[in-house]
Amino acid sequence: MEIVKRTSEYTIVKKRNGRYGVQAKGRNWVNADEKVKILMEAGLIKAPEPKPAEPEPVAEEAPAEEAAEGEEQAAE
Repeated sequence: MEIVKRTSEYTIVKKRNGRYGVQAKGRNWVNADEKVKILMEAGLIKAPEPKPAEPEPVAEEAPAEEAAEGEEQAAE
């Protein structure tokens, strides 16, 4: 791991896979929103964009006539 930035409160490291890790001064790893906030303030990442909401697919039901024909054919 390569040290990118060190402050009195935390250390930012770059891992071999290219992602960043943030370690607090107590040697505890910082995760989630706090980590994103620290990396954005350091200028290492951009703000994550929320995914657009996809419309829910509407289930199409077969008309009653087609269902009745299918039942008649099964009976024969």
